[in-house]
Amino acid sequence: MKLSHTLPATSAVFDDPNLVSAAGLVPVLALADRAGLRRLADEHLSVPGDKGANAGLKVASLVAGMVAGADSIDDMALLRHGGMGRVFARAYAPSTLGSFLRSFTFGHVRQLDALASRFLTRLAAQGERAAQVVGDGTGGRVLVDIDDTIIQVHGHAKQGAGFGYSGVRGLNALLATVTTSGSAPVVVAQRLRKGSCGSPRGAKRLVADALKTVRTLHPGQGKPLLRADSAFYGAPTVGAAVRAGAQVSVTVRLDPKVKAAITTISEHAWTPIEYTDAIYDEASGTWVSRAEVAEVPFTAFSSKKAADQVPGRLVVRRIPDVNSDKKKATGQGTLFDTWRFHAFFTTTDPTDLDTVAADKTHRGHAIIEQVHADLKNSALAHLPSGKFTANAAWLVLAVIAFNLTRTAATIASADLARATTATIRRKLITVPARVASSARRVTLHLPTAWPWQEAWTRLFTQNCGPPEPVNP
Repeated sequence: MKLSHTLPATSAVFDDPNLVSAAGLVPVLALADRAGLRRLADEHLSVPGDKGANAGLKVASLVAGMVAGADSIDDMALLRHGGMGRVFARAYAPSTLGSFLRSFTFGHVRQLDALASRFLTRLAAQGERAAQVVGDGTGGRVLVDIDDTIIQVHGHAKQGAGFGYSGVRGLNALLATVTTSGSAPVVVAQRLRKGSCGSPRGAKRLVADALKTVRTLHPGQGKPLLRADSAFYGAPTVGAAVRAGAQVSVTVRLDPKVKAAITTISEHAWTPIEYTDAIYDEASGTWVSRAEVAEVPFTAFSSKKAADQVPGRLVVRRIPDVNSDKKKATGQGTLFDTWRFHAFFTTTDPTDLDTVAADKTHRGHAIIEQVHADLKNSALAHLPSGKFTANAAWLVLAVIAFNLTRTAATIASADLARATTATIRRKLITVPARVASSARRVTLHLPTAWPWQEAWTRLFTQNCGPPEPVNP
């Protein structure tokens, strides 16, 4: 591709008041209105004073900016260019939105948490296609994942910033997602914590909130399965999940009790699995693999009081240790030098998930890392304020924007339902358009031959009604 003319013939002038750079915001904000975003904010947010006035419009503006690609308060200025004022009303200045966020207290952030949960539920109620954002309706297993991530910050004015488990200075975001076989993950709960806090801090409450939302999204669909890594293997978190009616699948640390349980597994109990470098033998119908799995009955937290103990099974995956020969040469070789073991505790029924299936299902927990990466590549690229509660509110709004974008993509096209936010934004949101109006009619003139015209039109039609024919 090259320019169709010589450079001296090129000119550029910012002088058209009728152009918009993100026409996809029209159907997306219409979807948000149908799901009651502004009304929910007006009803449930009680930010005091003039800073909290018109909370619904301000929340909608912040979410719209994030959907369009904003990752800072100053970026909200992208809502005030060209013909945006002819399509949208009350696009607030970035300074006004910043003041609104800085007025949040911890209680207001919790109000916003509840709003995000209600909004996701209402998004899923916006027609058959929208409902697919939380599942395909086939009654498959509901998977809930919990994990935290460090959002790096710079400078010394960020309240709560500190060095976390990754050695990076930042703030800690704890998220819970829900996934089914027919849907990509959406976020059902979130918390911003100090950067130096331990991973399980506050996880008990977050798990309870997440599972409450999941029950609303998936009524009568059996027990959800909560997956987590070893940082969340503790009686408070696991107990909260069990009390909420969920099953668990949580990685465990190789402490003496776990090691003792592994040594009781018979050598004949190990089954090769599909793993790195595995080969499928069609003759025997088995995998030829250096990775093997086995399980043994196990009671978690057996040293605690009976009410905190959780019976289940310990599923173990072992892989040959590449350094085992060196260790044996020292004359100190043991079982745990010959193999590398990875174990997790689960309360699932072995008749429902056998050893191999349980291991494969547990490894799917890594999907939450995709959500972390997606958010950090979007609105969570930065935490924009020096005030902790403002950043906590920003996290919740980023989650609302993430779930809204995912729902819009699911409505638009099956191909986009599992795409990243950046891909959805490029194909559906940041579509340039010229705004034309006559009498009470507003027409968006979009580029001809837009590759994703069909998907965009489907999204527009569901949320704004069928476009009226335009005379040439």
